[in-house]
Amino acid sequence: MSEPLPPLALPLPSAPLRLAAVQTGAVSGDVAANARHAAALTVRAAGEGAGVVVLPELHLCAYDLPALAAAPGRYAVRADSGRTVTDPRLDPLAEAAAAHDVTVLTGAAVLGADGALTNSLVVCGPSGPPTVAYDKQHLWHADERALFSAGEPGNRGADLTVDGWRLGLGVCYDMSFPEHGRAAALAGAHVYLCPSAFAAGNEHRAAVYLAARALENTVYAVFSNPVGGPPHRPCGGGTAVHGPGGRTVARAATAGEETVLADLDPVELAEVRGLLHMLEECRTASR
Repeated sequence: MSEPLPPLALPLPSAPLRLAAVQTGAVSGDVAANARHAAALTVRAAGEGAGVVVLPELHLCAYDLPALAAAPGRYAVRADSGRTVTDPRLDPLAEAAAAHDVTVLTGAAVLGADGALTNSLVVCGPSGPPTVAYDKQHLWHADERALFSAGEPGNRGADLTVDGWRLGLGVCYDMSFPEHGRAAALAGAHVYLCPSAFAAGNEHRAAVYLAARALENTVYAVFSNPVGGPPHRPCGGGTAVHGPGGRTVARAATAGEETVLADLDPVELAEVRGLLHMLEECRTASR
């Protein structure tokens, strides 16, 4: 079997891609209402030229872990053994993605065919049913570890491609581990997406983490964070997109609902990678 190509030997995208990072709230436990609202936001973002729409962690049920633990059947969406989501409550979002030729990534609690509950990213694309694209690997402290099963470490590459852009996926706490973003970049990612639910007052950590992940891996990095939430754990936004040189290319202007648009540019990616060679010159054991 031939060795996979190193990331810098893979072709770069041929054209820019407009990405929408959505900063919004969700209704605790109301998957149908949250999916409908996500659909409306998707249609709006598509109207502004977005080809990819990214919603926050656990957006479909809201990040309300005590309520989720008490009623997982209400909060979670079900997936079959092939990772296809079999829940009609997602139909409006799937239909919006198909009608507007957009790829939508949204956070969801997923109940798998094996009975495991995961903190996952569900993708709705231009064709086919919604599927589970990624399961969060690094669970936040005891609260999440008591509730969710962690994703497998092997599922952290860049196996989702949109218009030639290879997307590396993570969820919230995953971004705190440099090895996670590096694995995605070494698998060929041009973008590292981290839908999140950072509690209000902690958004500065995400800004540090993802600017670093972008710079050290010469990728775009995307932070999509909610607003509002349960009184015991509100979120305060801070949604942003960082460029492959570490600069912030787009950031939410408010702490309210907002869609942050960023044009991912293959020319910028090529220029940065022409100057910064960390991916090909790394000599650590993980390389």
